[in-house]
Amino acid sequence: MNSSQNRATDFHKRVERLLRAAFESRDEADLVTRLRNDKDLAGEIVLEEKMNLVGYAALSKMASPEGWFCLAPVAVEPEVQGRGHGKALLRLVLKWAAERDATVVVLGNTEFYGEYGFSQARAARLQTRYPVKYTMLAGSGGDAPKETLIYPSAFDDLD
Repeated sequence: MNSSQNRATDFHKRVERLLRAAFESRDEADLVTRLRNDKDLAGEIVLEEKMNLVGYAALSKMASPEGWFCLAPVAVEPEVQGRGHGKALLRLVLKWAAERDATVVVLGNTEFYGEYGFSQARAARLQTRYPVKYTMLAGSGGDAPKETLIYPSAFDDLD
């Protein structure tokens, strides 16, 4: 194994440890592994504090609409939650989306994500297998598009 493969393996292990600490099940860690294996990950955003991984956000390519991205999972090390790391991650996600003029879909706490530019109103006309009342959009456009969301196949195992 060369040094770049070693760094990638070490990074993947660090992300898995964080996801397993932040969530009660292995589902999120397994999701990231499947997204990587399927080559559906478009970006991974991390926060470090004192050389430790404390925050992580994955952006994957939606199967449809073309050019849209899904934000999942987002995790902060439990020991440092409440210190603004989640906010910092979302600011980086929105910067990432703005640099690409991209639309990002997230499923989650509408109050939390709504504070950072994700809009439940913009998602109101979307067709999705997940509850639309928890679906939000951020990024390019200000409209409420009528689209059908098709997530990467790695999400199929989460049902």
